[in-house]
Amino acid sequence: MSRTIRKAELRDMADIMKVVDAAKKIMRQSGNMHQWGEGYPSEAVITADIEENGGFVIEDDDGKIVGYFAFLSSPEPTYARIYEGKWLDDEQPYHVVHRIASYRDVHGIFSSIMDFCFSHDSNIRIDTHKDNHIMQHNIEKHGFTYCGIIYLANGDDRLAYQRICSSSWKCI
Repeated sequence: MSRTIRKAELRDMADIMKVVDAAKKIMRQSGNMHQWGEGYPSEAVITADIEENGGFVIEDDDGKIVGYFAFLSSPEPTYARIYEGKWLDDEQPYHVVHRIASYRDVHGIFSSIMDFCFSHDSNIRIDTHKDNHIMQHNIEKHGFTYCGIIYLANGDDRLAYQRICSSSWKCI
C-alpha cells in the first residue's frame, strides 16, 4: 500500500476531524485519558495549521484521508524553555511535528510522516503526553532523543524529543 502526503485544505476538514476523533479513541483505549481533551484539536486549530501551510493529510491508494499531522517551522513558543534537560541543538532552526492522528487499522503512519518530515528538514522536534505510550514508543523507535520537559501555554507538561540528521543523514 502506498500513501500520499499532501497539504491539507479547508475542504478536508470533515475528514480530518473524523481522523482526530479516531485518534482520541485510540488514546483513551490505551490508557491516555488526558491528552487531547474535549474540543482539542478544534477545527480552529486545524485551520490555523492549514493557514500556516503546516497542515498535512495522508491519503491511501483510494484517496481516502487516513491521517493528519502538523509540520510547522520554528520557533515553537512552548519550546523556548526546556526543563530537566536540554535540546540537542538550541541554535539552529527546526521544524516541529504536532497533532499526529490516524485510524487504528492504518499502520506505519508515523514512519510515513517521519520520512516526509526529514525529507524537508534535518532538525525535528516533537513532544507528547507522559501517558501516550504509543507515541513515545514510535518517537524512540525512530531515533529521537529525549531532551526534557516542556510546558504548554495552559501549563500542561509534555515530554520533549529532538532528532538531528546531517546532510549525509547521520543522525544524533
